Amino acid sequence: MDIGQIKELMGLLEESTLAKLVFKKGDLELHLEKAQAAPVHSSASRMVYAENASETAFQSEIPLQGERGAGRRVESQEASGIYVTSPMVGTFYTSAAPDQPSFVKPGDAVDAHTVVCIIEAMKVMNEVKAGVSGIVAEILTDNAQPVEFGSRLFRIK
Repeated sequence: MDIGQIKELMGLLEESTLAKLVFKKGDLELHLEKAQAAPVHSSASRMVYAENASETAFQSEIPLQGERGAGRRVESQEASGIYVTSPMVGTFYTSAAPDQPSFVKPGDAVDAHTVVCIIEAMKVMNEVKAGVSGIVAEILTDNAQPVEFGSRLFRIK
C-alpha cells in the first residue's frame, strides 16, 4: 500500500459518517480515526499508523481538514457563546417537516427546554433541546446535512 492509497482512504473516511476505519490485508494493518470535535483553527493532528514487520516505523501526522463547511464556521469557532452540540450521529433538520417553519432562527430566544432541531438516526427523529437559556446567535449546520456526535449545531449567547 502506498501513500496515495492511504490518502484516498483518509479522504473517504473524512467524507463518511464513520469515526474509525481499520484496514487489514496480509500482515499490513492500517488504523484511521477521526479526531473528536477538534476546533478548525487548532494545530491538532490525526495520527495515521500501520503495523507489520516491514512498516512498523511508518507514521505520518496529517493536519485536520476541519468540519464540513469549515470556511463558514471559522468565525463561529472563535465567537463567544454556548454551543449546542449533536448528541449523536445522524442527519440534522431545522424543522419537523420540509413544509414547516424552522424550530428556531437567529435572534430567537430559547430556554433549556426549547426544541432547536431534529437529528434523524436510523429512521428515528430525535428532538434536540437547547439545554440553556439565551438568544440563538448562529445556526452552524445546514439543513439536511449529516452531523457527527459532538458537532456544533447552534451558538447561543
